[in-house]
Amino acid sequence: MQPSVAVIMGSASDRDVVAPAVAVLDEFGVARQWRVLSAHRTPDATATFVRQAEAEGVRVFLCAAGGAAHLPGVVAALTVRPVIGLPVRGASLGGLDSLLSIVQMPPGVPVATVGVDAARNAGLLAVAILALGDEELDARLRQFRARQAERVLSSGQDLEHPATGGARG
Repeated sequence: MQPSVAVIMGSASDRDVVAPAVAVLDEFGVARQWRVLSAHRTPDATATFVRQAEAEGVRVFLCAAGGAAHLPGVVAALTVRPVIGLPVRGASLGGLDSLLSIVQMPPGVPVATVGVDAARNAGLLAVAILALGDEELDARLRQFRARQAERVLSSGQDLEHPATGGARG
């Protein structure tokens, strides 16, 4: 099965941060692959991979990067497919440097960006993008959202109403 999502990390040390995104893709049955490539240290390999992945049918790129965090932008410059940037918390600035780098793309080269270390949301965004053209995936995503809502609604059923001291209802 050809991967629909290519997950690219700027460093192997990002694997633990990216793992929740991969788990989401697996949970929804989305074919994926992941690679370690660097915008700065492996620019030629990055360009080759992105072009080849797009030609082979990858529909979404999910790129995790810390520090200068140029990887999502470089990938976006190489493809017309959607690119999701996942800022990774680094040793300095708590990931704010990564976040600001990823969201400051020039006009015409967009990168959708999630919060710092928010890999689960990155995976869910990739699923939502793919669900636009896949009715079965759309249905599974809608079921996921319904279950999520039900968990929230049921989590407070045993709380007392603060104004009356009685049960909420």
